[in-house]
Amino acid sequence: MKRKKNKQGGSTRIRKSELIQNIVNLFNENPEKNFNYRQVAKHLDINNESQRVYVHELLYQLWDEDFLVEISRGKFKLNSRGGYITGTIDRQGVKTYLIPDDGGEPIFIPERKTNHALLNDKVKVFLYARRKGQMPEGEVVDIMERAKDTFVGILDVSDNFAFLVCDNRVLTNDVFIPKTKLNGAKNGQKVIVKLMQWEPNMKSPVGEVIDILGDKGNNDTEMHAILAEFGLPYKYPEQVDAAADKIDAGITPEEVAKRIDMRGVTTFTIDPRDAKDFDDALSLRKLKDGLWEVGVHIADVTHYVRPGSIIDKEGKERATSVYLVDRTIPMLPEHLSNGICSLRPDEDKLTYSVIFQMTDNAEIKHYEIAKTVTRSDRRFTYEEAQQVIETGKGDFKEEILTLDRLAKILRKKRFDNGAIAFDRVEVRFEIDDKGKPLSVFFKEQKDANKLIEEFMLLANKTVATHIGKPGRGQKAKTFVYRVHDVPNPDKLENFSQFIRKFGYNLKTSGKQSAISSAINNLLDQVEGKKEQNLIETLAIRSMAKAIYTTDNLGHYGLAFDYYTHFTSPIRRYPDMMVHRLLERYASGGKGVNQHEYEELCKHSSDMEQLAANAERASIKYKQVEFMAQHVGKVFDGVISGVTEWGIYVELVENKCEGMIPIRDLDDDYYTFDEKNYCLVGRRYHKKFQLGDELTVRVAKANLDKKQLDFVLAD
Repeated sequence: MKRKKNKQGGSTRIRKSELIQNIVNLFNENPEKNFNYRQVAKHLDINNESQRVYVHELLYQLWDEDFLVEISRGKFKLNSRGGYITGTIDRQGVKTYLIPDDGGEPIFIPERKTNHALLNDKVKVFLYARRKGQMPEGEVVDIMERAKDTFVGILDVSDNFAFLVCDNRVLTNDVFIPKTKLNGAKNGQKVIVKLMQWEPNMKSPVGEVIDILGDKGNNDTEMHAILAEFGLPYKYPEQVDAAADKIDAGITPEEVAKRIDMRGVTTFTIDPRDAKDFDDALSLRKLKDGLWEVGVHIADVTHYVRPGSIIDKEGKERATSVYLVDRTIPMLPEHLSNGICSLRPDEDKLTYSVIFQMTDNAEIKHYEIAKTVTRSDRRFTYEEAQQVIETGKGDFKEEILTLDRLAKILRKKRFDNGAIAFDRVEVRFEIDDKGKPLSVFFKEQKDANKLIEEFMLLANKTVATHIGKPGRGQKAKTFVYRVHDVPNPDKLENFSQFIRKFGYNLKTSGKQSAISSAINNLLDQVEGKKEQNLIETLAIRSMAKAIYTTDNLGHYGLAFDYYTHFTSPIRRYPDMMVHRLLERYASGGKGVNQHEYEELCKHSSDMEQLAANAERASIKYKQVEFMAQHVGKVFDGVISGVTEWGIYVELVENKCEGMIPIRDLDDDYYTFDEKNYCLVGRRYHKKFQLGDELTVRVAKANLDKKQLDFVLAD
């Protein structure tokens, strides 16, 4: 707090806003006590008489705002009308908030009043009396449920005790570990620690080492640490692997007889070059009546993974495979995901298929959802299939070119109906056998990717419509949908106002198809521009998140009334749920418990988000590791984020992002203008605004915090 000596000695002058806040804090911290102005002044160490008179005036101002009550002449007490509220802890930057369970507005929690509550903890909060025009404020009085009780960090071991040093964005206090609870861990190692005790009067929590990840800087250690930070598994239980190893492919004549045998139809897979779990294949043949038969064949995972089995329970808990920079952590044991269920070439496989009959114009005349037996003739990488599309030469060129032509017609129809083209550029790394990043490259969607995408979308849409839109007089049974709600109008309007600064306009009202068309036009306009990644990122943030649910809301981004996930049961548990429900309903089975399936959908959505966060963290780690080789070098960048603690800059050359701390902008005193996404200098009014171009120098690469620090180059 900035203070000036008063001529009358011993006292200090404080700005009105600071003085009011100090008075508010005093009453909030002593809700049962009453004070007169002299007592308040004494607590605040104010000795000057004129300032004490000013305190007297401010007490009556707070009384007038109903923040205080006057219990006797000149004596005031907190107007405690707040009571208690429960909710979840959220952090935005350095500030802590309660998100109430009842959906009300967020409650600000001062740092000294969090009582060790951490991000996503379920807590009970005492609400302070609210001042007019101010956001509600409160104090955590009970931690009802910890969101997590295990933390990853680096061990700092001394003679008699040790501490776990965590990333302060995760846990602001180091964890005290008694020597007896190290369990073999050594100084400098990365470990997982479980909290044992953290009372309100304890500065540091007490914990115990429950797993040793390895030496800091080792690639496996760091990747496992990222998974552990997000509560994701980094190793497979031996008993689950053992159970999977006992499963036989079981393609017997009796099983084949129950299915449509499509082993004689030209079939192939198209996947990334490093893929091992091929869960989808396409087949094509010309029918006698001039129609095309297109088969979308999906690994019949649920034939092997039975409900309630140890493998099923593990898959349900994981809910998804996790794709880090250098590895895949599979949802199912590799004997299934990369072996029995993977549609490898020249092997008979059990599949669940959607078989379409369509015209040359991709009009669907008939479809069938059926259990099949297939045999892939060829495994294509996306690059190999793209080569066939571009040159018209290569294996199965007629089939690939026909499917590409049909896919382009389907894609055009989808966009004509209002689908949005979020074809984001993905950052990828060339890494050596020790995991060290050698170079950065960008993965773009080409025709071969879009070919596969379009037929997977068609199969997913068809399956969802098949169950969700039954015939006349029939009621839709409980099903798992992949939904994407319409954009929040306020977010869309804020986004529209922001992009006007770049000279772009966006229609935000009218028919959904018109808004979608406007978004697509905007994405076309920014393609190749320096602000492309920024505007695409903000456009996605203005949209709702896609989730799993039993309540069909449609899929706004794809412009589908019905949509689900059917095509990747090797790596997504919702697809396994869909396969089981399809099979159940096809055999005349009754509907299932909607509440139970809704809980499974929510869990799957939550795990999907955690997996995405872990993937981003692994990319960030490799970006920092890569840029550590370029400390001191200068790059062109674009401001990609603005906060009260600094500006984030994304480098144009490689899309690596770093931060210029506000403390390093020493030519002025900068304040954060949240509405206009910028920092503004008080004296010279210089602006640092989202989207501005900057030239920066790489100052520091901190791998422990996955953080790049930049400074202005000029």
